[in-house]
Amino acid sequence: MGGARHAPDARVVFIAPTPTVPRKRGRARDDLRAAVRSLRTFALKYPGAAEDFPWGERTIKVRGKIFAFLSEDGEKLYLTVKLPHSSDAALGLPFTSPTRYRLGRSGWVSARFPRGSAIPLDLFRDWIAESYRAVAGPHPALPRKRGRVKR
Repeated sequence: MGGARHAPDARVVFIAPTPTVPRKRGRARDDLRAAVRSLRTFALKYPGAAEDFPWGERTIKVRGKIFAFLSEDGEKLYLTVKLPHSSDAALGLPFTSPTRYRLGRSGWVSARFPRGSAIPLDLFRDWIAESYRAVAGPHPALPRKRGRVKR
């Protein structure tokens, strides 16, 4: 009863452990993820905003209607929003295009922003705000955007 016996032809192989080196994630990829998190948090602060994943894509909705598509794939940040007032200006930027599936005709704009570039978060927040107002419609909890300055 001395212990386990090995058959005479059995071989015991010792495998040296490979050193574990922490994986380096690219700073640019982290920047994309951080930008998506920041924009997601911003969009979800609106009254009635909720996150959903139809078709496997992150969407932000209000009253069951999508007002933003938001994702990243390690190479680009993707943002799609409805811009009824500023779509012409937005489409003049090199990283935007009208949204496919005929949504572009209704003012939807898709931005694909490459990693390694400074991400215009303030501009994207403005677009999310415009899209929210366009999709949510008048809401008592929202201040109206006014063109005139009170004196």
